[in-house]
Amino acid sequence: MEETAARRAADTLLAEHKAGVQFRPFRPQDGLATIADAYDIQEHYVDLLRKEHGETIGYKVGLTSGAMQTFCGIDHPIAGVVLAKRVHPSGTTVRRAEFGRLGLEFEIAVRIKSDIPATANTPATIAPHVGGVCAAIEVVDDRNADYANLDVRSLVADNSWNAGIVLSDFSATWPDLEAVQGKASKDASPIGEGHGRDILGHPFNSVAWLNRQLASRGGGLKAGQVVMTGSVMKTVFPTESAIYRFKLEGLGSVEVRVT
Repeated sequence: MEETAARRAADTLLAEHKAGVQFRPFRPQDGLATIADAYDIQEHYVDLLRKEHGETIGYKVGLTSGAMQTFCGIDHPIAGVVLAKRVHPSGTTVRRAEFGRLGLEFEIAVRIKSDIPATANTPATIAPHVGGVCAAIEVVDDRNADYANLDVRSLVADNSWNAGIVLSDFSATWPDLEAVQGKASKDASPIGEGHGRDILGHPFNSVAWLNRQLASRGGGLKAGQVVMTGSVMKTVFPTESAIYRFKLEGLGSVEVRVT
């Protein structure tokens, strides 16, 4: 995508977020024709966010489960950038009023301990580069998007809607992540569940997909970065104050308070 057009689109995104404008797809005349164009815009948009939210600390992978792909009408994963000041510990509070529409996604996060080569493309070849795994909740802002007319390219350009992540403590050992079960609750009442296999068959497949995506743009996953591998269930959109908890079997739990 022509750089001037990408920068202009990124400026538009930032202005719309600040003004509380509902999410809308870019128009054909905006020049967003391909997924590669979308990542061009995302790159410039994230650059604009760094002043307030800090440097890149990791990435999110979205639409990794059949449920989420069906929900959004998309048949492949997407990636976004996580910035340092958007990383929060378990127990943090988020305010619905600060989002166009707040969503919560219940995930498995990993911390990378060594740079991942582009040739690592299976769970077995990803595993040696993972230093920790934890229960996590992604904070997303879909800005009241109309899912009946969702455009994946515009979603990706908008940093794949990432607005932050909430992490429990990382564990240096972990159970079978394909079989591990995660259960989400609202004020201690169950609201959904899923398994590690719901994330592209295995959460490390999500890491491998992300590494390939970054490599296609001249990058790759680096030591110290965090990857949100994807949700094991559909996004939850809080409508009232509550405490949301996500427990991963054998890995502990993470909480976020919504007000």
